[in-house]
Amino acid sequence: MKKVCVIGLGYIGLPTATVLANNGFEVHGVDINEKAVELINNGQVHIYEPDLDIMVKKAVESGNLKASVIPEKADVFIIAVPTPFKENHKPDLTYVEQATRSISPYLEPGNIVILESTSPVGTTEKVAEWILEEREDLSIDENRENRIFVSHCPERVLPGKILKELIENNRIIGGINEESTKRTVGFYKSFVKGKILETNARTAELSKLAENAFRDVNIAFANELSMICDELNINVWELINLANHHPRVNILQPGPGVGGHCIAVDPWFIVDAAPETAKLIRTARMVNDSKPYFVIEKIKEATKNLQNPTIACLGLAFKANVDDLRESPAVKIVKELSAIYDQTIYVAEPHIEELPKDLLELNVRLVKTEDAIEKADVVVLLVDHDYFKVIDKKALLNKIVIDTRGVLPITSNIEVSMII
Repeated sequence: MKKVCVIGLGYIGLPTATVLANNGFEVHGVDINEKAVELINNGQVHIYEPDLDIMVKKAVESGNLKASVIPEKADVFIIAVPTPFKENHKPDLTYVEQATRSISPYLEPGNIVILESTSPVGTTEKVAEWILEEREDLSIDENRENRIFVSHCPERVLPGKILKELIENNRIIGGINEESTKRTVGFYKSFVKGKILETNARTAELSKLAENAFRDVNIAFANELSMICDELNINVWELINLANHHPRVNILQPGPGVGGHCIAVDPWFIVDAAPETAKLIRTARMVNDSKPYFVIEKIKEATKNLQNPTIACLGLAFKANVDDLRESPAVKIVKELSAIYDQTIYVAEPHIEELPKDLLELNVRLVKTEDAIEKADVVVLLVDHDYFKVIDKKALLNKIVIDTRGVLPITSNIEVSMII
C-alpha cells in the first residue's frame, strides 16, 4: 500500500492526507473546491488547524502530497466528506454517494475503500453497493480475484489537536466482512500509534454516533441545569463547582448551545434509525437546540429599557480557539439578533478574517474585540476563546454583560445579566 487517494480536503480530509504524506505515503487529495486545491498545491491551507500550514507545506515540498478535483488510481481510497442532515433531521448521504461513485472508475481488485465520514448505520454497506452498481466487474465476495475491501473507520479527533490525535488516538475499524477489517487494520497500523480496535462496519458506525450522543446528553444536562438555575436565581457556575466535588460527579460546563459537525448532528442519525426508542437522545438534542433561543430571550430582557441598544457579540466559532463555524449556536444567535434589532450587530471573532456568507448581507459587522466592546451597550460572550479571557475588566465598565460561558472578568461595578 503505497498510494492513498483522499476524497474531501476539509477539516478531517486535509489533516489526514497531510499526516499520511508525511509518513511516506504518496497522497492524491481530491476536493470540489478549486481554490482549496490551488492553495494546497502551493503549500498553503484554506482552513485553520494548529501547525497544519507547516505540515502541508512540508508534505507538498516533499512531493508526497498533491491535490486535484479528479481522483486517481491508488491502493487505498479514503472518503472524508460531510454528512449533514436534511429537513426533519433526516441523514443526507449525497456527498458520500457522490464521492463513492467518483472513485469507482479508478478502483482495481485488491483496493481498500475506507469511509471516515461519520455516518448512519448501514452507510458502509451502501458504499459497497454503490461501487458494485458502477463496477459490475468488481466483487466483495470472499476468494474472488476481482475482490475489493470496504471498511468504516470513524474519525475521533478534537479540533485544535487533530494532527496529534490522528496518530495517537485509538481507532475503531469495522469492515463489511472480516477480510476487509483485517486489510484496513494493516493500513492504519502503519501510521497510528493508538490501539486498533476491530469490529464490523455497523458497530463501528454506531460507536461514533454513540460517543457523540453521550456527550450531547451530558451537555444537555448542564444546559438544562443552567436554565433551572436562572429560574431559581442560583449561580450555576458555583453550583456545578460545588457538585463536582462529589467523587463520582462530573457535570460539564453549560453554554449557548451545541455546535460543530459532530455533536450537533450525529445524535439525530440514531434518532432517525430508532425513532421510537431513542427518547433520551432526542430530548437532549431538543434541549441543546433550544438553548440559543433562551440566550436571545435574555438579551431581549436585558435591552428592554434601552432605546436603540448597540450589541456586541464575542465569538462565532462552535467551540473555543478554532475557526470552525459549522452548526455554531453563536452564528444562530447573531442571525436572530440581526432580525430583532435594526442597529448594527458588532461581532468579534479573532479566528476569522471575514464573515460567513449567511451573515454578510445582514446588519452584522466584524470588528476587533476592543472596538466591539467600546461601541456596545450590551456585551454578549458566546465563545470562550482564550483571547476573550484576558479582556481588561475596565473595558466592561458601564456595560450590560451577558456571559454565556462564565469567563469574563466581572466586578461589582459591572451591570451583569449572568446567564449561560
